[in-house]
Amino acid sequence: MSNVALKTEKLGKVYKLGGRQVCALSDVNLEIEKGDFVSIMGPSGSGKTTLLNVLGCLDKPTQGKVFLDGVDITNVPEKNLHKTRKHMIGFVFQTFNLMPWLNAVENVELPMEGTGRTKAEMRKRAIELLEIVGLSERMEHRPQRLSAGEQQRVAIARALANNPAIVLADEVTGNLDGKTKLEIVKLLGKLNTEQGTTIVIVTHDSQVASMADRMLFLSDGKLLAKEKQGIHQNKDAS
Repeated sequence: MSNVALKTEKLGKVYKLGGRQVCALSDVNLEIEKGDFVSIMGPSGSGKTTLLNVLGCLDKPTQGKVFLDGVDITNVPEKNLHKTRKHMIGFVFQTFNLMPWLNAVENVELPMEGTGRTKAEMRKRAIELLEIVGLSERMEHRPQRLSAGEQQRVAIARALANNPAIVLADEVTGNLDGKTKLEIVKLLGKLNTEQGTTIVIVTHDSQVASMADRMLFLSDGKLLAKEKQGIHQNKDAS
């Protein structure tokens, strides 16, 4: 059985803007093993979000292949992709994307709807996840009553709801202050270490990127050969 959670081969993405073509990704070869905690760093416009969208089946590549948990998902029909996204991928976004009319536990339950779980099973799983991310006392609170850091913790719990093969995090510290952003990245590191969660985080923040086990660099749509070891082992450093 393969230990590779995510793999790309010669991945490329070209957008047509008016009469010109813009190359967002070019010949990206990436391999992430199960249990990895990887950061992909690059400036604005380097193609980070495009790469994450392709990896997460939110967009299709122009060329190349994407393998998720050993399965080629490149040409899966759109009508079937929602199943892949629902069951195999967890997303965490910069803007949290929580439902304002639902409380924390209800937001975490949301991805589990339609998976065959009973309401009791969904509630039990949601409570367990909120306890893991340190929100056992805030489960009944709606997003507007939670701090930005607490909302992101809810979003992380929600991403884990269906035991995904991989969690993709897009600039998850962008709306957080310095102290809170470090707490969130440390939480991701803890989930990686204690739960074995495979995590890929894209960021332009070098401090955030360095807290992962592996740091990759994206520039002008190309994944640079240079790779550094992060300081995940020293997550308590500030």
